[in-house]
Amino acid sequence: MKTPLLFCLLFASIGFQSCKKNENEQVVNSKQIPVEKPISVQCYKALYEKDTIDLKMNTLKNGKITGDMMMKFFNTPQKVGKIAGEFSGDTLFVSYTFIQGDNKKITFKNPMAFLKKGEQLILGNGKMQTTLGATYFVKGSPIDFESVKFKFTAVECVAE
Repeated sequence: MKTPLLFCLLFASIGFQSCKKNENEQVVNSKQIPVEKPISVQCYKALYEKDTIDLKMNTLKNGKITGDMMMKFFNTPQKVGKIAGEFSGDTLFVSYTFIQGDNKKITFKNPMAFLKKGEQLILGNGKMQTTLGATYFVKGSPIDFESVKFKFTAVECVAE
């Protein structure tokens, strides 16, 4: 009576272990995402009083935009992060994921909108709302590109 029960427990534990092994392989395989090479790279810089924003923008084959952005504001910790988004007409909508200062444990994420006028990008101001911990532009509320602080001009990209 004990032997069949022992065999059942043995087979069940082997089955659970093999399921767990496949799950780990899937997690490892999903993390190996190939990095797509950009078709173009543009760099921009915006200055306002003692504040500076540097932006490196990569345009991918599918039209998506990725890149790096660094914000240096006077008397505040530096913000360093990545952008990801796409153009809708002449407006670039991105999500800016960044860390602030030396605190690498807390990551922030904010939406941003840039209007492209010739070789210039203008950072817009819009009404924001937070839903379930995520911040978005309020739907139907206009984004102001007129009374703004930051107007980006194209600059030569610096090798890092």
